Amino acid sequence: MTSETEIKAATTSERLDLADVLSTLPPHRWDEATLCEGWRVRETVAHITMPFRYSAAQFLLGMLKARGSFNRMADRAARRDAVTMTPEELVASLKDNATFEWKPPGGGLVGALSHDVIHGLDITTALGLDRVVPPDRLDAVLNSIDARRVAYFGVDLKGVELRADDLEWSFGSGTPLTGNAQDLLLVLCGRKLPAGRLHGEPGRRFTRTNG
Repeated sequence: MTSETEIKAATTSERLDLADVLSTLPPHRWDEATLCEGWRVRETVAHITMPFRYSAAQFLLGMLKARGSFNRMADRAARRDAVTMTPEELVASLKDNATFEWKPPGGGLVGALSHDVIHGLDITTALGLDRVVPPDRLDAVLNSIDARRVAYFGVDLKGVELRADDLEWSFGSGTPLTGNAQDLLLVLCGRKLPAGRLHGEPGRRFTRTNG
């Protein structure tokens, strides 16, 4: 997947696929924790849809109120919108804006695809849902991540080689840590996964202690 047209089509499909998954969740599951620290499903979906719902002026105002911290602004917006919007409204926002184009700063179109894929996995992995991201989308996201982005996420991969057992992909060098490509993508993003998903000695560093 190399062309802008292909990236746009993949992003649209990812949003529609995730909307289908979310539309089947019973109400109580929207209050379950995701891999995003401190966010339930409803906060995470609110964050995924934030680029569709906030104008440039609203975004800048939020950044000013957060004293220039994007993370602080995004957290406040997610928590606020998780209360003011119903699950049905959040799913509708995702579905109705499936073709919406935006580019995260420094990320380009593939950055938008990465945003949706990663946060979708934050939800489905935490909830134990058996959803597999199509290989072409995973490949595009994985190949867009470099050492600078890993540093941004704050994950320490020194002495570790991530090696997918379902795709021809690896990252880093050192003691092998193996698993599905989408699980290793979450490792790259600093997430700790449920037990049993990673294999190799370094796996303990990237696994939740509470299961």
